[in-house]
Amino acid sequence: MSLTIGGKIDEAWAFKPVRVAVLTVSDTRDEESDTSGHLLAQRVTGAGHELADRKMVKDDVGDIRMQINAWVASGSVDAIVTTGGTGLTGRDVTPEAVRPLFDKEIDGFSVIFHLVSYQTVGLSTLQSRALAGIIGGVFVFCLPGSNGAVRDGWDKVIAAQLDSRHRPCNMVELMPRLLEA
Repeated sequence: MSLTIGGKIDEAWAFKPVRVAVLTVSDTRDEESDTSGHLLAQRVTGAGHELADRKMVKDDVGDIRMQINAWVASGSVDAIVTTGGTGLTGRDVTPEAVRPLFDKEIDGFSVIFHLVSYQTVGLSTLQSRALAGIIGGVFVFCLPGSNGAVRDGWDKVIAAQLDSRHRPCNMVELMPRLLEA
C-alpha cells in the first residue's frame, strides 16, 4: 500500500511557533528510560515550536486528567501530545481519561494515524487507540508509547497540521477561533 499525504508547506507564508506540552503516560518508565517522550520533545523543538512543558504520569485516569486540565487552564499551551497508554491492556487508560474531556473529538486523526501506522507496523496498528480532540481551545493528540508511533504520529500527521505554512489548511489557523460561541 502506498500512501501520499496531501498538502504542502508554502514557504511564502510565515511560520508561527506553537506552544506544545508533552505528556508521557507510563507505569514502567522514568525520565531516563522515557525514549518516546524524549523523541517527541526533540521533534517539537526541531520543528521550531516551543516545548511548553514536559511531564510524566502513571497510567491512572485521575493523574492523566489532572495534568491535561492543568495545562489547559494555564493558558500557556496551544497543543498537548501524549505518548503511551493507548493500547489494549488493562493498564492502558489514556483514551478513557482524555475522551470525556474533549469539547470536540477530531475523528479523522485516528483514521489518518492508522493509515500511516499501517505502513510501518502493518495490522499491528489495530492494537492502538490513538485519538485527538480539543479541550478548552487546546489541541490534544494521544499517541501510542513506542518510538515508531511517535515518529509516525508526529512526522506524518501532527507536524504538518501544527505548521502554519501547511496548505491548503492547518490547525494553527483555527486556534484563534476554537473558543467561538
